[in-house]
Amino acid sequence: MLKRLYHWTLSRCRHPHAERWLAGISFVEASFFPIPPDVLLAPMCLARPERAFRYALICTLASVVGALLGYAIGLFLFETAGRAILEFYGAGAKFESFAADFNENGWVIVFLAGFTPLPFKVITIAAGATAMPLPVLIAAALVSRAARFFLVAALLWKWGEPMQRLIDRHFNLLSLLFGAALVGGFLVLGLMN
Repeated sequence: MLKRLYHWTLSRCRHPHAERWLAGISFVEASFFPIPPDVLLAPMCLARPERAFRYALICTLASVVGALLGYAIGLFLFETAGRAILEFYGAGAKFESFAADFNENGWVIVFLAGFTPLPFKVITIAAGATAMPLPVLIAAALVSRAARFFLVAALLWKWGEPMQRLIDRHFNLLSLLFGAALVGGFLVLGLMN
């Protein structure tokens, strides 16, 4: 089933609205949505490698703007929407102890969450809830998200065709590894709290 979804996604990557979908997913993932934009970025880069860096830029900018929404949720709507989102991602119970140390090392946490499988939306909401200075959030998010998305784009631009053959050949194993990395990100976040 996942392999059919992967091939369906590849076939849709050339759609005229594919870039809008990529921007939309990148935006909402930074503030509340659970699926990372990489699941669309990678197939789009494979389908159109000549546009890989354009796609990375779209992901980066939309993700940073989405981080501002996450920040606003944390700053203005923490008790209503923010706490519920953190609970959904398993980060609500230990938020108070996490928040006490967050701003001291917040830029490092934002950078790591922006580059790794840690749930970025939890960090952007926490940044707003703890009133992290907005320029710090923007700078850390911009650097980390750009590093992540441009790395993916560069790898797929350079080795896209062999990587696509590898993905096609070992799709099930790679899906398991991706899922494990995603779950691992949530577990690491839980241990940090």
